[in-house]
Amino acid sequence: MQLWKRIAAETSGAEIAEAAAVLPLVFMLILGIYWFGRAYNIYATITHAAREGARVAVVSTCGTCGNSASTRTEIADRVAQALLASKLDPARVTRVAPANCACGDIACSGGPVPCESVSPGEPQICIQHNVALTPAATSTPSSCGVAVSFQYPYQFYLPFTSLNNQQIVLKAYSQMAGEE
Repeated sequence: MQLWKRIAAETSGAEIAEAAAVLPLVFMLILGIYWFGRAYNIYATITHAAREGARVAVVSTCGTCGNSASTRTEIADRVAQALLASKLDPARVTRVAPANCACGDIACSGGPVPCESVSPGEPQICIQHNVALTPAATSTPSSCGVAVSFQYPYQFYLPFTSLNNQQIVLKAYSQMAGEE
C-alpha cells in the first residue's frame, strides 16, 4: 500500500498526457509500415506473375512434338497461378496496353502492337507477340519477343488520414526475348 501511495504522489499525470499524444502517432506509423509493405508485396507478386506469363509465352510447349507456341489461355493460367500463390484475386486484374512497336518497325509507323484478346473467365492481361524489345531510337537492330502487362488495384486503410480508402493501381510489365 505504501508503494502505491508513493507512486501516486510522485507522478503528476504528465506521463499519461504524453502517452495519449504519442501512442496514436506510433500506432499510425506501424499501420503505415504494414500497408505500404503490403503494397510493395503485391507489386512484387504482380511483377513476378507478368514475368511468368512472358516466360510461358516465349517457351515452346513441346520440344518433341513440333514446338508449338503457347496459347493465350496457357499464358493467362500461369499468371493466375502466380497471383493465387500469394492470395491475390486474378479476377481483379485489368488490362493495360503499353505502346510497344512491332519488331523491325524502326519508326513505329504501324502504331503499337495490339493486345491479344483473352476469354472472359481468364485474367484480363495484355499479351503482345513480336514486339521490339530495345528502344526504337537506337541504331542497333532490336530483338523480338513477347510483352505481358496488366494492372492490379490496391486499397489503403489508414484511419484518420487522407489515404483512408484510397485506391491505387499497381502496374506490371514484363518482356522476354523469344527463343531461337
